[in-house]
Amino acid sequence: MTHADGDAELVSRVRVIEEQPLETRADAFAALHDELAARLESAPRDAGR
Repeated sequence: MTHADGDAELVSRVRVIEEQPLETRADAFAALHDELAARLESAPRDAGR
């Protein structure tokens, strides 16, 4: 997956969440946040820093 593909996927997911009823959006955004945080934590670290 390219960076652009990832951006498009994220935008698509956020749009789907925004279309949900207000009562369910917070849980959906929290789940997305948790997934993105997990990806960041598992990403390779820059050894030069």
